[in-house]
Formats: sequence, structure tokens, C-alpha cells
Amino acid sequence: MSVRIGLATTVEMPLVDDDEKLLCDHLPEAEVVAWDDPDVVWSRYDAVFLRSTWNYHNHRDAFLRWVDQVHTVSTVWNPPGMVRWNTDKRYLAELAAKGYPVVATEFFAPGEKIPSSSLEDTVVVKPSVGAGSNGAKMFRSDPEAALAHAEALHESGKTVMVQPYVSAIDDHGERALMYVGGNFSHAATKAPILSQNMSWSTGIYADEKITRADATAEEKALADALVADMPATAYARIDLVPGPEGPLILELEVTEPSLFLWLDEEAPARTAAAFRQLVT
Repeated sequence: MSVRIGLATTVEMPLVDDDEKLLCDHLPEAEVVAWDDPDVVWSRYDAVFLRSTWNYHNHRDAFLRWVDQVHTVSTVWNPPGMVRWNTDKRYLAELAAKGYPVVATEFFAPGEKIPSSSLEDTVVVKPSVGAGSNGAKMFRSDPEAALAHAEALHESGKTVMVQPYVSAIDDHGERALMYVGGNFSHAATKAPILSQNMSWSTGIYADEKITRADATAEEKALADALVADMPATAYARIDLVPGPEGPLILELEVTEPSLFLWLDEEAPARTAAAFRQLVT
């Protein structure tokens, strides 16, 4: 019996994502299907891998219900419990409590007062449920504007997170380390976005400038430890920024991260093989 794999996207994507194009070249048993297309019969697939479901943050409850439902008739990667945990960035507080070096983050639920002292310096204010930089803004010593943005997020029912802007990003960018099947694959540098004029060519996520990179020993050791501390994953992306004493975790993405497969000529085949192994 032949295996069928679904690569989940959204009906809102204006075109097929580059990662998915490359995956399909090496994974002929896969097809790209939208999680929010009511006509898809998910039981047709032996496994469904979440890929460019980049509108989930606007419909998180419905998205999580869909993940749970599909998992009853197929196998969802990454697993539903991990997806539920990872789609709210309050997981960063859990990682910090475990001793991982995380960018300092404060969380404020709707109704909670945000002290002015939290907004005085150059800060990033964004929702704890978000993707593609949606709702994220940087404020340079402008607590009134930062508070106004936070209050607008609260009014829409979102928990607000406040982080200091790590200025080293402007010089060094963010480092993204990609893992497939639990193993390191390749790394990338993401140029700064929030301190620049952001553009939105797809309307779903902010455009990024991505280049191939070599992970440092410190970066890889931290990312390796994170991946080893998690249940089995089909894919993971760890976003790090330079800190005064070593790399800091900005995000651990195990729901729908871009894997930048075009940066490494062997990455598409490597990823396809890891996905196939999880199905067969």
C-alpha cells in the first residue's frame, strides 16, 4: 500500500512556499493541502506535517481543534500536545525556569497593568500568540506608544509579552538552527526586521533576508540540549540572539517554522528522508 503525506498550509497563502516545493521534489508521496480547507479528507493521509499554516494565530482555538481532530484519523507532526504548548510563547517562561538562557520576557494577560518601568527602554511589544512578526513592534524609549500598542493587544484579548530589544541583532542578526528528525541539519542568519522598515509581500508574514550561516559551538550546544530535552520531533528551529554571556533563546519553533531548505543543497532530501521515516 502506498503512503500518502499531507503538507499543511493555509488557503490564505498566495503561492506555494519554497520549502514545500523543495520537499515535494524529494517526497513524491506528499501533497500540499490547506488546514482550513473544509473539503480536505484528512483520513486520506498517513501523516500530516504542519508547514505553512501561518494564519493559525488568528484562529488558534480552531487550529488546535483541527490538529486534535486530524490526529484521530491520521498522525500529525509535530504532535498535538507539543503544538498546543508551542503556539503560545509563554513557553519561554517554562524554558527560563528550567535554566535555559532566554531573552528576558515579561507577560501580561488582559486586565493586568503593565508598569511603566517595563516600557522605558528600547523594547519589543508583541502578542504571546503570533507568527510571522504579526503584532510585533519595537519602541525606542517611547513608553506611551508602547503602552498604547500593548493596550490595543489587550483589547483584542491577547496576552502581551515585553522584551528588551537585543541591539546585537542589528550587527549580527538572529541565528536560526534547523533540526529534522531530531538531528541538526543547517543554520541561517536572519537579518534584523523590527528595527527596519518592514514589508509584507504575502500579507501573512514579514519579509525576511536569510543567508546561510555556520552555527558556533556555543549555539549548537544550546540548540542540541533543547532538542534533546523535547519529545520526538519531525522538525524544529531554534532562533538565537547574541547575549553578553553567550547565545540567548528568542524562540523555539516546533509548530510551523520555515526551514530555509534552499540554503543547503542537501537539506531538502535530508528533510524528506526524516519525514518519510516517521511515516514508514
